[in-house]
Amino acid sequence: MKLVVVSAGLSVPSSTRLLADRLAAAVDRRTPVDLQVVELRDLAVEIAHNFTNGFPGRKLAAALDAVTEADGLIVVTPVFSASYSGLFKSFFDVLDKDALAGKPVLIAATGGTARHSLVLEHALRPLFAHLRAVVVPTGVYAASEDWGAEGLPERIDRAAGELAGLMAGLSGARPGPSEEERPAPVEVADFTVVPFAEQLAALRSAG
Repeated sequence: MKLVVVSAGLSVPSSTRLLADRLAAAVDRRTPVDLQVVELRDLAVEIAHNFTNGFPGRKLAAALDAVTEADGLIVVTPVFSASYSGLFKSFFDVLDKDALAGKPVLIAATGGTARHSLVLEHALRPLFAHLRAVVVPTGVYAASEDWGAEGLPERIDRAAGELAGLMAGLSGARPGPSEEERPAPVEVADFTVVPFAEQLAALRSAG
């Protein structure tokens, strides 16, 4: 299966990319994936040109194709003004409106303080719900103080497990019972249907 990571980190090294890599590694431990990382900072100019001329450049077109063809996505953005970054939003604005329909997506974000953790619910989850993606229940937010602290590894593992399950189709209907587990068919005896009027007449005669 093909897993694509979209990272909107701007610096090198980037805590956003670090979180993305940890999430991808956690998914790969559960189900082997063909991983591709899309670094949006490398596509910033082409994204801007796409808005002005309507055509993606070569690198942007390849990134858009990768996202469209992926079996699952991990999307990670730094927090800017209590929301996703403009570069992050711009990338998904130039993506075809049907590209994410039904696609499993794990949302994640990084920020300087835990006070911005609600960005997952008030910004990222509504965005991908609008794009008709299937967003995993657990989003992952990493503040500066979360690195090396308890809680973050557990959230990463839980979210990765949910994404891996969706990608593998484990969220579908459970398989039916085997031949040995199926109950034996119940035989129904033949019976004759007696009209209600005849039954009523018989009762009157008996009375």
